[in-house]
Amino acid sequence: MAPFVSGPVRASVPATSANLGPGFDSLGIALSLRDELEAEVVESGLSVTIDGAGSEDVPRDESHLVVRSMRAAFAEMHVDPPGLRLACHNVIPHARGLGSSSAAIVAGVWLARSLVAGGTLVMSDDAAFRLAVRLEGHPDNVAPAWYGGFVISGEDPDGHYAVGSAVDPRVSVVVFVPPTRVSTEVARGLLPATVPHADAAANAGRTALLVAALAGQPEQLLRATRDYLHQDQRRPAMPESLALVDRLRADSVPAVVSGAGPTVLAFDDDGHALLERCPQGWQAHRLDVDTDGVRLA
Repeated sequence: MAPFVSGPVRASVPATSANLGPGFDSLGIALSLRDELEAEVVESGLSVTIDGAGSEDVPRDESHLVVRSMRAAFAEMHVDPPGLRLACHNVIPHARGLGSSSAAIVAGVWLARSLVAGGTLVMSDDAAFRLAVRLEGHPDNVAPAWYGGFVISGEDPDGHYAVGSAVDPRVSVVVFVPPTRVSTEVARGLLPATVPHADAAANAGRTALLVAALAGQPEQLLRATRDYLHQDQRRPAMPESLALVDRLRADSVPAVVSGAGPTVLAFDDDGHALLERCPQGWQAHRLDVDTDGVRLA
């Protein structure tokens, strides 16, 4: 066990919201709702304990997403622990568009690197981020989960990138979480293969405006969060969520579908008033933009 640190390591990883309206597959923001995890290299076997959100549906074996991500990171660092103990306290709702899978992947990679003696020398932050993106398949949630804050991400021929951008301190968020789930695969399956050039151009303009609005002109957020490419197309999978978006936007509240949904996210500088708009049976949370990504718990 010489390559590994002795004792447990702990990680805290934030929820994230991707797209934010027009920034499809490119914009993401970290939110102050965090999963807490602890891992330790042991002499043999695998022990997984879970409590909190989604715990009744999550496997306790090698198929657990955090475990799979840890194994991938260990393989990347060319080490193989004799045994693992993992404990997860889940707060981020599962399959609601708040980045639970990205949080699990980022936490797994971070925990594995932290368990290896000198792990940050073996695997840099950029290398760890890129591994997490490969495991997730796209960077929009992974980037803010790893780096924190508001992040613009994408892919170049030589790999994925993530660039942080400022967020005005006046910006806060309310998320409305419905009781029903929608899988990312189902939501993506509703999207058309091609879009009109005019819609693509409109979305590009709104995405650029959204970066400026979040950085220092929050009065532009209603205009900046208008989407043309994916939200209405997903209405059949989450009609109640899009109806809430419609009602909020009709009252000049910058509301969007969070990620692939069905959670609705609203930007506001007085979130307490928005909490009263929560539909019956849903949960509402007033959250800050979390400037930290994954970190020591």
